[in-house]
Amino acid sequence: MPDPTIMTLRVVLSIMSTIAELAVPAAEVALGGTLEAVPDVDVAVERVVAADPEHVMPYVWFATDSSTLAAVDDALAADPSVDDATRLVARDDTALYRIEWTSDVAVTVSLLTDAHATVLDATVENTRWQFRMLFHDRATLSRTYEFATEQGLSIEILRIHRLEERRHGRFGLTDAQYESLIAALEYGYYEIPREMDMDKLSDELDISHQALSERLRRAHRTLVEELVALDELS
Repeated sequence: MPDPTIMTLRVVLSIMSTIAELAVPAAEVALGGTLEAVPDVDVAVERVVAADPEHVMPYVWFATDSSTLAAVDDALAADPSVDDATRLVARDDTALYRIEWTSDVAVTVSLLTDAHATVLDATVENTRWQFRMLFHDRATLSRTYEFATEQGLSIEILRIHRLEERRHGRFGLTDAQYESLIAALEYGYYEIPREMDMDKLSDELDISHQALSERLRRAHRTLVEELVALDELS
């Protein structure tokens, strides 16, 4: 039987034409308490293509220093946006949780998805959720933005582009991700054997080892997702 997620992706990509990247404060969506208790944690939702607000973010990765990872359990248990959190996988400095959100989170997400928009990707950066979403067109995006802001959400639109524009763009990468990938390529990070390791590359880019590791990981995932999307469109 065909994978229902892939079938959903094909249908969604065939009818929706606008991708928007939106940022909303975590305190207005979810995990505000966790991020306050564990400020150095990186958060990324396991890739889910769904329009149902109650099931759009069930699996969430948390990455932080291994000695701090235990604090994530306590923070999630006390977080008012979380009904229940179960750690499924833990390895080194990352852990995957299955989270049951409160009804308030479902309502908030529904403000973004009520117009049949679809959340393709969700991460947390600098205490803000960043959503990459598919909309039927820019008019639908505009209506969603107006409706959600009227309901009290503080939304910043980071980027908008049409699906066909992605073939000639940077494949959904942020400027920081793009620049880091180019630097990694130019300095020989991807050579075998490596000509520059992660520590030296992070020094060149003037960011921490962990920040660079997470940035490259997200960039790699975005590239794969974008290439899969392009393959589905072709």
